[in-house]
Amino acid sequence: MADETPAEDQKPEAAQQPQLKMQILGQFIRDMSFENVLVQKGSQGDVTPDVKVQVNLDAKKRAAENQYEVYTKYVVTSKNKGTDQTLFLLELDYGGLFQIEGVPEDQLHPFLLIECPRMLFPFARRIISDATRDGGFPPLNLENIDFVQLYRQQAAARAQQQAAAAKPN
Repeated sequence: MADETPAEDQKPEAAQQPQLKMQILGQFIRDMSFENVLVQKGSQGDVTPDVKVQVNLDAKKRAAENQYEVYTKYVVTSKNKGTDQTLFLLELDYGGLFQIEGVPEDQLHPFLLIECPRMLFPFARRIISDATRDGGFPPLNLENIDFVQLYRQQAAARAQQQAAAAKPN
C-alpha cells in the first residue's frame, strides 16, 4: 500500500502560504426605505413593471486589527413600461462586519468589494423580497449579481474620474 502523505519537500511550500480566514462578525441594515408610489398617487389598474437595480459597494477599515466594514447599497426602481410612471422605489444600505486575515495587501481591496458582498447578498436579497411583498407588490427576487464585473466597472469609473480631475481645464 502506497503512503498517501505529501512528500517532505512539498510541506514547506504549503506552510509558507498564509491561511485565509474570513469571518462575518455581524450584519445590519444601515438604512432602508420603501415608497409605494402607485398607492400614494391613487393609481391602480394594469401595470407592466420595468425593474432597474443599481448596486454600489463601499468598504472601510475599522480600528480593530483585521476588521472591516463592507456596505452594499441597492437602489431598486420599478416603473410602468407603458407610462414610465414610478410604481415603487426601494433603497437598502446593507452592511457587514468582517474579520479577514491572510489576504495579501494588494488583493485586499478587491477581496473586500467582491467576496464580502457575495457573502451578504443572499441576506440583502431576502430583505428586498420581503419589503416588496410587504409593500403590496409581488416579491422581487433579485438575480445573482456578478460582483467581479461590478468591481471592474466601479474601478474603471474611478479611473476615469481621476483622469478627468487631473486634466487641466
